[in-house]
Amino acid sequence: MKNTQTRRKSKGYVPHKAAAEFQPTMDWSVEEAKDLFSGKIFTFEVDKIFYSDCIEGMQDLPSESINMVIADPPFGLNFGEMETLYNRDSDLVAEGYHDVKLDNYTEFTEKWISELPRLLKLDAGVWIFSGWTNLVDILNSLKRNKLKLINHIIWKYQFGVFTKRKFVTSHYHLLFAVKNEKEYFFNKIEHYPQDVWEVNREYDRGVEKNATKLPPEVVHKCFDFGSRPGDLVLDPFMGNGTTATVAKSSFRHFLGFEVNLKLQDIIEKNIANAELGSNYIPYSDKPDELVRKARERFGKK
Repeated sequence: MKNTQTRRKSKGYVPHKAAAEFQPTMDWSVEEAKDLFSGKIFTFEVDKIFYSDCIEGMQDLPSESINMVIADPPFGLNFGEMETLYNRDSDLVAEGYHDVKLDNYTEFTEKWISELPRLLKLDAGVWIFSGWTNLVDILNSLKRNKLKLINHIIWKYQFGVFTKRKFVTSHYHLLFAVKNEKEYFFNKIEHYPQDVWEVNREYDRGVEKNATKLPPEVVHKCFDFGSRPGDLVLDPFMGNGTTATVAKSSFRHFLGFEVNLKLQDIIEKNIANAELGSNYIPYSDKPDELVRKARERFGKK
């Protein structure tokens, strides 16, 4: 019997050739992305943060108006009492962080996720960050609200709180779910995209911030795979405004909610400092490492 390698060679298989020839499913030049952003017309106000409860606020948004949801809801872990562990300098952590009691987490999760199906366009996706403690509540709520789970991504980061009698937690869960599993948008920008992302957490020394903060890089990855330039992204738990700043810098529109009024100055400052399209690079101009090495091997640019 011929081995796999022999069979592949007999059929004209060339190792790494597919990676060298890979092109993203969809791609746009800087000018095209800017035109898509500027040319998008809405019948309601966008690129705005509402400093109010998201559950009530989402009820006022038009049906089938959202291209993508990215959410980093409270984890129910009393982060407010653990700020010095997670942020090193509690004096730079904004007060007023709203967590959710574990006893109420199932109800809280169901209330905000149940608002999503009406708001989502047919091909829209939902990207939700979660710790492992309450992951089951989010998974169950997605199922109850007929949002189909496509991927369960692990985001591995470089720092976890020291432990003595258990393993150090050094990852978050990222759930990618969709409204319609037959028509959802997914831009394959990498030849071999994997469901484990290694992205370092950020520690902005000397900068005031929320008790928890997503690194822009991990949010940007969600945008790259899950949205187009000009799309409208909703973040129900805006926190420091990372989703808004990443959206603005990559030619996406945004809407968000944040209940902590003490974060308003931080959010507005971060958005104002973000330059429109400043981080947008056509995908063909930034091939992933596998594609880059394969192209070098075959002498392709």
